[in-house]
Amino acid sequence: MKKVFNPKFLFLIVSVSTILYSCKKENADVSNPKNQQAISEKVSEVAKNPDSVVTEPAKESIAPMIQENGFYSGIIFPKDKKLRDSLYTDFEKRYTAEQRYSILALNRIDSKFRRSADTLVIPAKIDSTLMSYSPFPIQLDVLNDVKKFVIFSYPIQAYGVYSNGNLVKWGPTSMGKKTAQTTRGLTFANWKKKLAISTVKSEWKLPYNFNIHNLGGIGWHEYELPGYPASHSCLRLLRKDAMWLYSYADTWILNPGGATTKAKGTPVMVFGDYKWGGQKPWRKLLSDPNANNISVEEMEALLKPHMEKMIKEQTNREKVADSISQSKALEAQKIQESGEVGN
Repeated sequence: MKKVFNPKFLFLIVSVSTILYSCKKENADVSNPKNQQAISEKVSEVAKNPDSVVTEPAKESIAPMIQENGFYSGIIFPKDKKLRDSLYTDFEKRYTAEQRYSILALNRIDSKFRRSADTLVIPAKIDSTLMSYSPFPIQLDVLNDVKKFVIFSYPIQAYGVYSNGNLVKWGPTSMGKKTAQTTRGLTFANWKKKLAISTVKSEWKLPYNFNIHNLGGIGWHEYELPGYPASHSCLRLLRKDAMWLYSYADTWILNPGGATTKAKGTPVMVFGDYKWGGQKPWRKLLSDPNANNISVEEMEALLKPHMEKMIKEQTNREKVADSISQSKALEAQKIQESGEVGN
């Protein structure tokens, strides 16, 4: 589907044309008189016919907001505080709260850090679910028999959730910083608590905490997203995402006494390496809309060695859960029968 140009984007073309990036390759040289003329002609053309469809991606000399659906544009915020504040104010006026939330999520930041970003990557069409920009494959046949699965990617600082091979959700995260990196590999969700207290600093409150490494004290929870790996090994999430995952994932089932595990919870995978000091991965979307995409082949190669264990633990969990349900049903029946006899 091609993108229909929206006239509301003209404010960026007029006010920040000198600091916008083209989504194709390098910076657009808007200082060149020929390029300025090309931009003016293109804007005039679209202004006369706002319902016209742009059939080709914008060239480097054309303002990046005029391009095919699915591409991205970037606002580069200068160091000058006055101009920077002006651009942020304009940005906040031009987009609804829901749209701003999606844009910030795409840039791996929350509202607290919205004015600290030096660049904002903005999709031509804003999808509040973020699914249109998913870096994870929408379908993974290798996971068809796995009912629930959560994966965290270090390279792109994002998480994905699969149910029977279908991607049902993805979003931003901030994982362990360089000196306290999150443990990689396959693990399983353990216990959860709506408000946990950090073992690093007692003043750190961790809403909707879900532990995945019991002894290491690592889990996902709601906390600040500054746009880079900044945690002390945990997996930071936006509040809405933390709440959703808190309800979605399954906890472990412990044996009587709570000393040993009877069944494991939802399988969780953490993989890859972040390029410390390099360009932020999502920033690359300006030159390549598919820059962050993880291929089906890569995911299959990553998951296949662990499929047997995931299926085994899932089967065991189902048996344990059924056994517990049957025991509860029998207990309830006995209580009911006892009451009837007493009457």
